[in-house]
Amino acid sequence: MKSKKYKVKRSGAGLGLFAQDEIGKGEFIIEYKGKLLNQRQTDEKGGKYLFAINSRKTIDGTTRKNIARYINHSCKPNAEVEIKKGRIMIYARKKITPEEEICYDYGKEYFNEHIKPFGCVCEKCKILKKVKKR
Repeated sequence: MKSKKYKVKRSGAGLGLFAQDEIGKGEFIIEYKGKLLNQRQTDEKGGKYLFAINSRKTIDGTTRKNIARYINHSCKPNAEVEIKKGRIMIYARKKITPEEEICYDYGKEYFNEHIKPFGCVCEKCKILKKVKKR
């Protein structure tokens, strides 16, 4: 049996999900899983691991069993999200090499609320900051 395609380890943003094997462009990586919440429950819970499926339903991915929660934001992502029949599926946008961090764009609303106030730490933004300092 083939090993898992990913592993959790330290990244520039804390913990991240990294490819263990090569992942081909368009290949399924992982499903974002958790308890299904309605809008009232979502508003009461709050937090960073809430992933909206639509305007009425959200998945609470807080549980550590949901290792997809370790996928960090990137302004230049190598993965993308597709919502299919109420399930959050993550696919490779391009070939991902072993030891490369898996990341996707969290979207404008999440970015503005949770990332922008502290500064983005994705690889693209780190490189831009270094260039600006020169």
